[in-house]
Amino acid sequence: MAIGYLTMQARTAHEALPLQGVRVSVLDDEQNRIYELVTDENGETRRVALETMDKRYSQDENFAGTPFVTYNVYAQADGFEPVSVTSIPIFDGESAHLPLVLVPMQGMQREQVQTEIMVGAPAVSMEGAREPEGPVENGEAGQVLRQVAIPNPITVHLGTPNASASNVQVSFPDYVKNVASSEIYPTWPESALRANIYAIITFALNRVFTEWYRAQGYPFDITNSTAYDQYFIYGRPIYDSINRIVDQIFNEYVRRQGQEAPYFTSYCNGSTSTCRGLSQWGTVTLANQGYTPIQILRYYYPNDIEIAQTNIITNMLTSYPGTLLRVGSTGLDVQTIQNYLRRIRQNYPAIPAITDAAGTFGDSTRAAVVKFQNIFGLTPDGIVGKATWYKLSSLYTAVTRLAELNSEGTNLGIGTVPPAALLREGSRGQDVITLQYLLSVISEYYPGIPSLAQDGIFGPGTKEAVTAFQRRMGLVADGIVGPATWDALYRTYQGIGENVPSPNPDPAPDAGGSFLYTVRSGDTLWLLSRRFGTTVDAIKRLNGLTSDNLQIGQVLRIPG
Repeated sequence: MAIGYLTMQARTAHEALPLQGVRVSVLDDEQNRIYELVTDENGETRRVALETMDKRYSQDENFAGTPFVTYNVYAQADGFEPVSVTSIPIFDGESAHLPLVLVPMQGMQREQVQTEIMVGAPAVSMEGAREPEGPVENGEAGQVLRQVAIPNPITVHLGTPNASASNVQVSFPDYVKNVASSEIYPTWPESALRANIYAIITFALNRVFTEWYRAQGYPFDITNSTAYDQYFIYGRPIYDSINRIVDQIFNEYVRRQGQEAPYFTSYCNGSTSTCRGLSQWGTVTLANQGYTPIQILRYYYPNDIEIAQTNIITNMLTSYPGTLLRVGSTGLDVQTIQNYLRRIRQNYPAIPAITDAAGTFGDSTRAAVVKFQNIFGLTPDGIVGKATWYKLSSLYTAVTRLAELNSEGTNLGIGTVPPAALLREGSRGQDVITLQYLLSVISEYYPGIPSLAQDGIFGPGTKEAVTAFQRRMGLVADGIVGPATWDALYRTYQGIGENVPSPNPDPAPDAGGSFLYTVRSGDTLWLLSRRFGTTVDAIKRLNGLTSDNLQIGQVLRIPG
């Protein structure tokens, strides 16, 4: 028998908090326990070896059997609902990384509700049609955006467009990795994998660019139904070969020369179904004949297609500078990643302290980058490229978001007794702010509940979040907040406070100190505090400022 590998990663709040001490069982299909594991301070188990089928079977379109062996995982932790993930495909020579999304139990909850995820075979081996429905050429939707941008996050509807199903928000690279792991075999030749991943990226960006679903009034960007879009299984494992490629090309897409729009890259498996787009199995044949990814794509799509790139990523605090940062690099971009790492380190104390001077990429900065890359499945080369920068920015946003929510809760004075107000769309006031705050906190830990602005106005977004929460808790999903919904909100919020671990407030100190920064156009104290992991008050105190006004060219000292 051949060998594949599996690692489990238990984290919560969009990976902002690792869950240490989660007990994980790996079982075969007859429910025999093969491994008993416990997650470490990074929320990760050790990698385990599992028997599987030889990779040549997963590279042969005509093989009639199952070209992999499946396993099951059961995870449990005190104060959290257990998770069962079944039918996980393990491939020869491939490492699979399984995210364990554990949600906290409600306050006073006694009976556990198990989360169940069934992975199963990649779509390429499924029977039936695989040609997604939709426009064959670009620009047929009701709206078209002005420029191609990476959606951060992308909202995925877990069902057909009209199905009463949850919407989940994930980062775009994570979405692409999930779809690729759900659609194709990770053992395929590199050129075949890249061609398929380009098609997956471009398909999704076409849906976003044309606002295909948003223009029809749907509150999501894409579905996980293979009859309409691409296969996506929330909570499934991701394979190393796919992970590596997506990190390199997640912001690259297919377009026709002279056009901005992502081409509609229709595809099917090419075995049980055929279409006028890309054949997934056909890409393997072409790759084995020596075709490059772009040659494979031009074989199935027009000859004038090309690979384009967008550096626009929505909701990013700072854009990737476009050049690699490594030992010897200096400047503001180095200061930025050092401050990101210092703040993330409060939640992930295994990241070593940075003792280099602010803005100087020395050996301690490299050590911190390498550890970060190891924790989050990036190439551990100590160099900050596109993928590492994006992940650093995303994690920094997640950890600071949690800190802000904790601070807001203190300011709001959330108690133990729910308000008596009956709220519905159109309501306004302080009770609505309390409702929105509770939903924002809960959305960090419960997939399928959207976050929302706390503006005191009960609009469509608030109703959507309330309805999603009610559906998740088994309540009448009418979007109206009465006693039963208030009670569930408070019990859920209290359960988070009781069961979710707090980040390490004071890991071993860095020696970065403060540093000088010259104010640029568009800078505000709030933006600078977010970028450098500090507070507005700390910047004002250090610089003796009495107002929030800044002037271009002004030199500030920023706390390190």
